[in-house]
Amino acid sequence: MRNNSSPDAASTGPTGKHSPRLFNLLSQARQNLFRSADAVFTSELGYSGTQVVALFVLKSEEGCQLKDLGRLLQLKNSAVTGLVSRMEENGLIVRGQSALDARAGSLQLSPRGQQVLAAALPVLDSLNAQLKHGFSEEELAVVARFLIHAAGLRFHQDHPPSTTPQEQDHAST
Repeated sequence: MRNNSSPDAASTGPTGKHSPRLFNLLSQARQNLFRSADAVFTSELGYSGTQVVALFVLKSEEGCQLKDLGRLLQLKNSAVTGLVSRMEENGLIVRGQSALDARAGSLQLSPRGQQVLAAALPVLDSLNAQLKHGFSEEELAVVARFLIHAAGLRFHQDHPPSTTPQEQDHAST
């Protein structure tokens, strides 16, 4: 069985040269970065990385609804509900009524949430500095361009799905 867990795992492409397994590397990098950042945020601020990221989202989308927060954080409804409950219990946010829809609630940063957000900025600056360490500005520009491309990419299927043997039999009759 092939071991794909090596960070420098590569495959042989059509030209015979090794090419990085980008999807695998991105997955590993994302998991490592989020786990590591979560540990730093928890240690430094006493709140999970997800709660801190949600504070940044709420700062830019003040008064948003739960569904909007979920979409922006790319979380399922049940995860957002739990997150918002924990943040409310921790005094980071307050729920209000939406100005646009009286049936919907809105989320606001509490004074404590604003304090945590301010304390998170230097921590985030440190994390970004660590990410950039050892790379030139030109290299970082290429990485940023690649990540922006990946963030907006929607995969499509190059070939129609293969047919099952039963479908092939049916098509030939």
